[in-house]
Amino acid sequence: MYLFSYLKRIFSIFLIAISSSASIKCKKDKYEYFEKFNFNHPLYILFSSGTTGVPKCIVHGAGGALIQHKKEHQLHLNIKENDKVFYFTTCGWMMWNWLVSSLASKTAIVLYDGSPFYPNNEYLFDIADKENITFFGTGAKYIDYLKQNKIKIKDKYKLTKLKTIASTGSPLVQESFEYVYSNIKKNLHLASISGGTDIVSCFVTGNPNMDIFSGEIQCAALGMDVDIFDQDGNSLKQKKGELVCKTPFPSKPIYFWNDKNNIKYLEAYFKKYENIWHHGDYCEKTINDGYIIYGRSDATLNAGGVRFGTSEIYRVVENIDHITECVAVEHNLYIDTEVILFIKMHSNYNLNEELIKIIKSEIRTNLSPKHIPSKIFEISDIPKTKSGKIVELTIKNIINGLEIENKNALANPHCLKEYDDIYQILKKD
Repeated sequence: MYLFSYLKRIFSIFLIAISSSASIKCKKDKYEYFEKFNFNHPLYILFSSGTTGVPKCIVHGAGGALIQHKKEHQLHLNIKENDKVFYFTTCGWMMWNWLVSSLASKTAIVLYDGSPFYPNNEYLFDIADKENITFFGTGAKYIDYLKQNKIKIKDKYKLTKLKTIASTGSPLVQESFEYVYSNIKKNLHLASISGGTDIVSCFVTGNPNMDIFSGEIQCAALGMDVDIFDQDGNSLKQKKGELVCKTPFPSKPIYFWNDKNNIKYLEAYFKKYENIWHHGDYCEKTINDGYIIYGRSDATLNAGGVRFGTSEIYRVVENIDHITECVAVEHNLYIDTEVILFIKMHSNYNLNEELIKIIKSEIRTNLSPKHIPSKIFEISDIPKTKSGKIVELTIKNIINGLEIENKNALANPHCLKEYDDIYQILKKD
């Protein structure tokens, strides 16, 4: 079920080679020496989710990946020698690479393979308690699930060694921050972090020496020239815009595999703003110099000329009783667009007219009338990648009559038929 620090020695040898930019060779069957390579010598290929087409094959360099990870581990997240680091991740998600690199900080790592909800909802914290985990990492959706199901971890586990909880994969909303401190542990550093497969690291992250504000990522990562731009490339503060990085950084991909003349590479990151990395996150820099990410830029919603992020709706709707999850997408009309909301209910509950009225009322009260979806449908499941990320663009493409090219990237592609059936209904309206 889970593997512990006996993996440390194996991966330490691997990381020593990386940190020295070297590979080990034998000479006369007696001596070993290191053969030097360039800082950007290729280390591994990471694949994007592939939910909107063929996955990007992103080649990362050894030096850039390692220096970024050690910076984030030791300076931003207070990981120290002899700590025990856990991250709930699959090996197909960049957080697995990030976790393994913590061995370079002389930690032990804990790997877990299986459902986080078996044999019970709090099993990961059972492991954390028994193994004296000091750093616990997971996706925001896992914390949201614990919150929605009102699970009080602190009543069952002491977690005396735990000093940091890190969350990524999707925005961690204000209520989930408050849940962690009220129901898991009070005296710890809760770090919402964000970056991605594209940079195998973070643009915005935590800082153990700064105040924490619920719903905000604390700061830009050291050495990352992060800014928020409007559509014309003007810098914004306390307004929503595009997350960019204005100067090069160590873990910028060295190239895409089989991408002649870097055509796909340049198209992916440098098309919107000349010589400026455009990351594709819809974001705001706050009055506290923190950051709030509202979702992917290409999944933002537009109603009556007002642009807003999907996480704004999710934060409100997923706090309503008996709702497990939701997903909102933009549906194209003849000369306009509308927002459609899909609701996944707890077992033994169904979406009805009374609940629809409650949903609309909560959105109107907590957001604005412009945020209210035009249509609300109940669905049995929400499509996700194998690392647990909701694929809003896949749903958006389906209900707008576009073909889905790579269903194999999904963990649950069977649920897409439900959305196609809804598309057939929308065509008739």
